[in-house]
Amino acid sequence: MGFTYVQKLPTPEEIKEEYPMPEEFKALKKKRDQEIADVLTGKSDKFLMIIGPCSADNEKAVCEYVEKLGRLNDAVEERLILIPRIYTNKPRTTGDGYKGIVSQPDPEGKPDFRAGLIAMRKMQIHAIEASGLTAADEMLYPENWGYVDDILSYVAIGARSVEDQQHRLATSGFDVASGMKNPTSGDFNVMLNSVYAAQHPHEFTYRGYEVRTDGNPLAHCVLRGAVSKRGNNTPNYHYEDICRLIDLYAQRDLKNPACVIDTNHSNSNKKFKEQIRIAKEVCHNRKSNESIRQMVKGLMIESYLEEGNQKIGEGVYGKSITDPCLRWEDSKSLILEIADEV
Repeated sequence: MGFTYVQKLPTPEEIKEEYPMPEEFKALKKKRDQEIADVLTGKSDKFLMIIGPCSADNEKAVCEYVEKLGRLNDAVEERLILIPRIYTNKPRTTGDGYKGIVSQPDPEGKPDFRAGLIAMRKMQIHAIEASGLTAADEMLYPENWGYVDDILSYVAIGARSVEDQQHRLATSGFDVASGMKNPTSGDFNVMLNSVYAAQHPHEFTYRGYEVRTDGNPLAHCVLRGAVSKRGNNTPNYHYEDICRLIDLYAQRDLKNPACVIDTNHSNSNKKFKEQIRIAKEVCHNRKSNESIRQMVKGLMIESYLEEGNQKIGEGVYGKSITDPCLRWEDSKSLILEIADEV
């Protein structure tokens, strides 16, 4: 019973001192943060594409993937902002599913969180080196923010975290764009309450300190579909869903109305190739309705080197060990097509 204290973890400052963000990338991050902010505030009509593996399980494969994104960026940067999806934590509280690189095991198979935090930071830095692009990560554990706050340009709060008080309060202190997903129930009101909380100032305890935040005006919605009480997936990316979200935003005191459409998860019923059709439908709806164009600021797409997924231990390089993903060739074609459509 009770807690067993295994090891004292290094502070974010200690990790940053040991693995600093290279000076040449600091200006890049500042520039990309502002470009993303300008999209969400309506100053820019560029379109966000948060794209990459379901889980960043292998640094070499992830960096190879984002290097391809970086090369493609030159062809689409006038219309799109490509944000590599480099998710280093996964929500797993049942079974033995993959929990992310931060929970990577030591030689005895037990989690070594010190090594995991270092691996997380090193991967994000190496990805910038490989691609020239700053990335997105899911902040499954809000206390991890300090280890990557000088690296990331986008943060996602997942469907299982968005109702949590600590996630909402911590997001109010993030200084980058933060997407709040609808909960698995699909309740838009819960999602918008989370956005409201994240956009406003708070006082709370965090990492052993009493802290104050100013609020994050770049907090916004992410629609990822829902799961009914019978376990059926229900999409929420359609024309009528966005119109409803627009109406609900208008009823609230919220800054910078915006949403991003997650093309996988419950929107696609995890049929990963459906992401292509969904992305095209979203672009069509933006063209047909100016209010939808102003509301929908981007897409989330799960993509890796190889299509589909595999079981842990199968060892196929560049293939997801969690949810299935589009292959690179299909993703490249889709990115180029979207750049022509938006």
